[in-house]
Amino acid sequence: MTGARARRGVAAAGGPLAGVRVVELAGIGPAPFAAMLLGDLGADVVRVDRPGGSPLGIDPAYDITNRNKRSVIADLKSDEGVRLVLELADRADVLLEGYRPGVAERLGVGPADCHARNPRLVYGRMTGWGQDGPLAPRAGHDIGYTAVAGALGMIGPGEGPPAIPANLLGDYAGGSLYLVTGVLAALHHARATGAGQVVDAAIVDGVAHLGAMIRGMVAAGGWQDRRGANLLDGGCPYYAVYETADGGWMAVGALEPAFYAEFARLLGLPADAPDRGDLGRWDELRALIAARFKSATRQEWTEVFEGSDACTAPVLSLAEAVAHPHLAARGTFADPGGVTQPAPAPRFSATPGALRRPPALPGAHTAEVARDWGLPAPAPGAAAPATVAGQAGDRLP
Repeated sequence: MTGARARRGVAAAGGPLAGVRVVELAGIGPAPFAAMLLGDLGADVVRVDRPGGSPLGIDPAYDITNRNKRSVIADLKSDEGVRLVLELADRADVLLEGYRPGVAERLGVGPADCHARNPRLVYGRMTGWGQDGPLAPRAGHDIGYTAVAGALGMIGPGEGPPAIPANLLGDYAGGSLYLVTGVLAALHHARATGAGQVVDAAIVDGVAHLGAMIRGMVAAGGWQDRRGANLLDGGCPYYAVYETADGGWMAVGALEPAFYAEFARLLGLPADAPDRGDLGRWDELRALIAARFKSATRQEWTEVFEGSDACTAPVLSLAEAVAHPHLAARGTFADPGGVTQPAPAPRFSATPGALRRPPALPGAHTAEVARDWGLPAPAPGAAAPATVAGQAGDRLP
């Protein structure tokens, strides 16, 4: 039995996607994160790494986006490497790649090549600019995609430059999450009809799509097309960030009247403070709020607002977030092997995701994947000897 119908060696449990086979052609950024998310949800993800080490340039043992995956190595510039990818695609439900448009086709592993072997395959393509359009063949990064899509220009104070939200907004929100959404929708269709398809996930499309509500507010006259002048971009004094006496910061999101009343009471605003609805006095109200926050430390204000509906919270660093009582109680973070990382999300009542494997070292699972996916046994030395030991059978606690 060949193609997506073969299921030898697939575990029967481990998340809602248990039994789904995914091939990931190694890259950096949003495609690996999407493959990690599918792996967190139980999919059997095989990453096809290139010879020569991690493309991210860090010790692969710490590349968290490669957790819950297995790795084989293939040189796609060789006939043998292309043959391996096509054999994997023949047995897979999903293939993910993040090359520039046309590269997979030139290598011989494009959608037509794979669908000729497995018509049910969902072929997920992750790019910044998309598979077509004037900029499709051009290089780019998150900051450029979010800039062109209109999102970067919305973020930051009105009097300064746009603020860069790391690569979370473009690569991961507009990229990875839209790729996963598209792949799962196409997988549902393939199972219902027997027909696979290509998913063209472009960061510019995803980021533009994320702005749907804002676009509606602009059309309705409820949003100005400039930074720092609106309800949700820091223009509103009760949806903003304020410095504390010790140089810390508090985030305020007291939008609803009842929540604002609680916020004003706990902050100690005077009875004659400007009305929240008087936009002409927003600068005056902002100055009052800022002065109050500067009168005490972040920890002191945290204790003041703790347990209230004032919608006010401390701005924490990456390290501090791990120790936050709420996140600790929910187990939002885990530290297998001493490497702090987010636990799988979202959560499922019947089929929870899990941290089953540490980051896959390149080539560590060549023999294991060949056995489980029904591939020809690799030639002696085909697996990376330095990485197979201690990795091929590892499981995270």
